[in-house]
Amino acid sequence: MSVRDEKHALVRSLDVCRAHVLGILDGLSDEQLRAPVLPSGWHCLGMVRHLTLSDERYWFRGIVAGESLDFFPSDDEGGDWYVDPTESAGDVLGAYREEIERSNAIIAATSLDAPPGQQDPRWSGWQIPDVRYIVLHVLVETASHAGHLDAAREMIDGRQWIVL
Repeated sequence: MSVRDEKHALVRSLDVCRAHVLGILDGLSDEQLRAPVLPSGWHCLGMVRHLTLSDERYWFRGIVAGESLDFFPSDDEGGDWYVDPTESAGDVLGAYREEIERSNAIIAATSLDAPPGQQDPRWSGWQIPDVRYIVLHVLVETASHAGHLDAAREMIDGRQWIVL
């Protein structure tokens, strides 16, 4: 497989997982998207905010492209899971879609073999070798969180994404 084919396959797989995240939430009301699903209190909209900030923005804009990492809300503000009550579900989902577009543009412009634009000093023991590693990491994270959202959706209204 050529490097170009590899990048295409990785981005296509990542896009399938991203579409799964958005698809499993389609049709839920704002109230349903904000309703705590587990005893920990997380809700679907918070998961999308987490995917937007901690997966898409952090890894692709921050680590690959070298942009500032000073964009996370503080833990006092709820961290990367926090969604302000005045922020609409459409805005949160739209921000995720926009971040996906930015991420894909960064991936398209960067070799999979390229080193990251920066290492996060908070993770001194974790050295990221290349962009390929990051794409694979975000792919696994997004797939895992899509599964969490599958379970949440079934608990909310019984809808299932894939039924065997």
